[in-house]
This record gives sequence, structure tokens and C-alpha cells, in this order.
Amino acid sequence: MKSYAYPALITAFAVLLYVWTVVRCALSRRKHGISAPAVTGHPEFERRFRIQQNTLEQMVFFLPSLWLFSLFVSPTIGSIPGFVFIVGRLIYSLSYAHNPEWRRPGFAIGMITSMILLIGGLGGVLRLIFANNS
Repeated sequence: MKSYAYPALITAFAVLLYVWTVVRCALSRRKHGISAPAVTGHPEFERRFRIQQNTLEQMVFFLPSLWLFSLFVSPTIGSIPGFVFIVGRLIYSLSYAHNPEWRRPGFAIGMITSMILLIGGLGGVLRLIFANNS
């Protein structure tokens, strides 16, 4: 029987990373006196807001891809790019907050790992479908 503890752990870490971006955005909002629902104001706040929003956007792509790969290929192998995704998003968050021009490597790491998981997961699903129809 396969254990899904590793992808579950990666999921928890990814959600914690997102919560971290939310907290950093909220602290920046308070620091610069930007009241909700405003999303513009001080450049530091705007960067933190974009980090939070982009992380949320990437989670919608990453989490289903992680679980498709884990369910239809391998939960252990799927956790490796899942961990790399989290590292990439952390690099993205820290570099973007410091200088927006430095965000690309972290973004690329996250996007590439999500694509690996999606393509691998889709391949696993198709393999199962074709194996059952043979």
C-alpha cells in the first residue's frame, strides 16, 4: 500500500508558506497604513501583495498537480519536485521582496516543478485508462 504521508507533508508546508506570505503582506499593510480594500500604496506593500497573490495563483496549479502525480505515479517521487516547488517559492518571495527584478529564478523553479508534476500526473492517469481499456 502506498503511503501519502510525504505529499501530505508537502501540502502542509505549501499551505504554511502561503500563510507566511499572507502574514508578511498584512504586516506591511499595517506598517504603511494601507487600509483594506486598497491594494496600492507603498512599493514595499505592493510587492508583498503581489507575492501573496502570485503564491495563491500558483497553489491552484501546484496542489492538484502534486496530488495527481502522487496518486497515479508515486507519492514519494512526487514529493521531490513538491519540495523543490516550496524552495522555489521561498526564493521567489524573498527575492521579489528585496528587488522585483530578481523574482524570475524562483518563479521559474516553481513553474517548472508544477509542470513536471502535471505532465507526470496526466501521464499516469492516461496510462491507467489505457491499461484498463486493453
